[in-house]
Amino acid sequence: MADSPAKRQEAEPAFVLHSYPYRETSLIVEVFTRHYGRIGLVAKGARRPKSALRGTLLAFQPLLVTWGGKGELRGLYTAEWQGGIPQLKGIGLMSGFYLNELLLKFLHRDDAHEGLFDLYAEAVTALSVNNGISATLRRFEKYLLGELGYAVTLDREAGTSKMVDADARYTYVVEKGPVRIRPGDSGGIELSGKTLLDLACDNYEDAVTLAQGKLLMRYLVGHYLGSKTLHTRQLLVELQQI
Repeated sequence: MADSPAKRQEAEPAFVLHSYPYRETSLIVEVFTRHYGRIGLVAKGARRPKSALRGTLLAFQPLLVTWGGKGELRGLYTAEWQGGIPQLKGIGLMSGFYLNELLLKFLHRDDAHEGLFDLYAEAVTALSVNNGISATLRRFEKYLLGELGYAVTLDREAGTSKMVDADARYTYVVEKGPVRIRPGDSGGIELSGKTLLDLACDNYEDAVTLAQGKLLMRYLVGHYLGSKTLHTRQLLVELQQI
């Protein structure tokens, strides 16, 4: 967890999630850091042509950032590009914006999630080469919900210790788990037992698993977001990518 917010933090691994203009020449930057979680920084003068920060505060690029100060927004001193990840393009780029929006909507500031940070870095790398985009998003959504205390039970039937049957049909009840569908049942998301078992072990090789997993995670993410809207997901759904 983070030390005192007044303390200067040096060379912290980070990714930019979002930035927007502040006053005439500055930026407010939301970053996701490995040891301190999501934090807000003021990058003074970052929009000036000769600023050392100009062109560095890019999304999906690994950085080492140094900041200090108190309050909701701290002062960004330096940001050093670490390289190693190609620029995201096309659907990979839109999918990256979706991950960023998830983190902005779900994560509280100053709440560290080191494992999630590492998974985010892996996801961005995969998206940069358009490699297994749908599987990358499903894995990240599942891990994110677990990190926030909304662990998704996939391999046990709801309210029991009984393993999910790969050949049975299920629906998913939020905060309970898979419920076997009986003859005559209707309504809800239908999932095969195989899909649930595949998702439990992050096996996304089956096209049916990907399709049903997309529906399940869309449902769960939407439930826990409540009234919040994911604008990037709406666009990607229209493009039939997630």
